[in-house]
Amino acid sequence: MLDLSRRQAEILGFLRERDATEHAPTLDEVCAALGLRSRGSLHKHVRALQAAGLVRAGANGRGLQLCYPDADPEETLPVLGRIAAGQPIEAIDQQQYLAVPSILRGRGQSYVLQVEGDSMSDEGILDGDWVVVEHRETARNGELVVALVDDENATLKRFQLDGAEVVLHPANAAYAPQRYAADRVQVQGVVVGQMRRY
Repeated sequence: MLDLSRRQAEILGFLRERDATEHAPTLDEVCAALGLRSRGSLHKHVRALQAAGLVRAGANGRGLQLCYPDADPEETLPVLGRIAAGQPIEAIDQQQYLAVPSILRGRGQSYVLQVEGDSMSDEGILDGDWVVVEHRETARNGELVVALVDDENATLKRFQLDGAEVVLHPANAAYAPQRYAADRVQVQGVVVGQMRRY
C-alpha cells in the first residue's frame, strides 16, 4: 500500500483510461491531459509511481504504462482510498488494485472506494463495504454519488440539486441532510456497484 498525492492518483487514472490504446502516452501527453504547463513537477510524481512499481516505461522506453502487480489488468480496478458514509473525510489516500466482476463496473472509467461509517446503512451500504464508482462530473437527482465538498473532503450520499443548493442525503435517521451552495460541491462519480466481505 502507498500513500498517493491527488496528482499521482490523477496520473494513474489517466493511464488507466489510455491503457487499452495502441501506444503508451508520453510525458507531454500526460501534461496536456492534466493541464500541467511543465514536465518538471510531473517527473517527481512519475518517479514516485515508478519506485512503487505502479508505472513503467512503455515499449522502447517511450511513454508510460501501468504495472499490475499480482493482478490481471482486465479484471482489476484501482482502489483510491476510503470514502465517508458519515461526515466528509479525504477520499483519496491509498492505491491498490481489486478484482471487480465486469457486471459491477460502470461503462466509463471506474474505480473502487472503501466505505467508512454508517450514514448509508438503511440502503444496505455498511462500514467496510467496497463501492464501485463510475467517474462522472454530473449526476441526476436521486443518484448515489461521491461528492467533493470545498475541494477538500469527499462523502458518499444521495444527490439532489435544489435550486442554487446541493442537498446530500444520508440513509440513516441519525444523520441530517447536508446542504451546500452548489458551487461548493463537485460530483466525482456515481456508484454503480457494491461488494462486501463477510
